[in-house]
Amino acid sequence: MLDVILKRFEEPDEVRVFEKGKFELVTVGGMTIGRASYEPGWKWSLHVGAATGAKSCMVEHVGMVVSGRATAAMDDGRVIEMRAGDVFYISPGHDSWVVGNEPYVSFHFFGAEKYAAGKK
Repeated sequence: MLDVILKRFEEPDEVRVFEKGKFELVTVGGMTIGRASYEPGWKWSLHVGAATGAKSCMVEHVGMVVSGRATAAMDDGRVIEMRAGDVFYISPGHDSWVVGNEPYVSFHFFGAEKYAAGKK
């Protein structure tokens, strides 16, 4: 029996790659954690959703922004901007995109296993 498990995102269990971004997954202690890395110009509806025909992301997210800025544009019209240090909850039914010219990085503690599933 192992008492301690150490993993690093430099050697993720899985990487989901799409235009202008990637989503790395690490599973530890029965929990899947994701690291989203998006380039300036990335938009969920164009670079992830378009491949499946989905207009909105239907994954529920809980995470934390590490660097950069992005929006969560809810289907009801609300647009929220997130920046480094923000801890977020985003319900299903949203689009998202990078704001500005800096790459965006966030960790996802809930919903990671479902995000961009089937996208390699």
